[in-house]
Amino acid sequence: MVFEKIREIIASQLGKDEEEITLATNVKDDLDADSLDVFQIINDIEDEFEVSIEDPESIVTVKDIVDFVENNK
Repeated sequence: MVFEKIREIIASQLGKDEEEITLATNVKDDLDADSLDVFQIINDIEDEFEVSIEDPESIVTVKDIVDFVENNK
């Protein structure tokens, strides 16, 4: 499932437990991700799902990422 893979990527990149990450999690605020972290997470997700996220600023929550991937893969 898309959410599980995205959660795994985010947890790995930020050194967080996967249980901390839900669909409602705000990537920057809740996980203390800086812009470089977000850039790397987006790169990993683009590689994994073969999508291109043109507007990284539109990514606020984990649900935003899941919705984008599901709608564009």
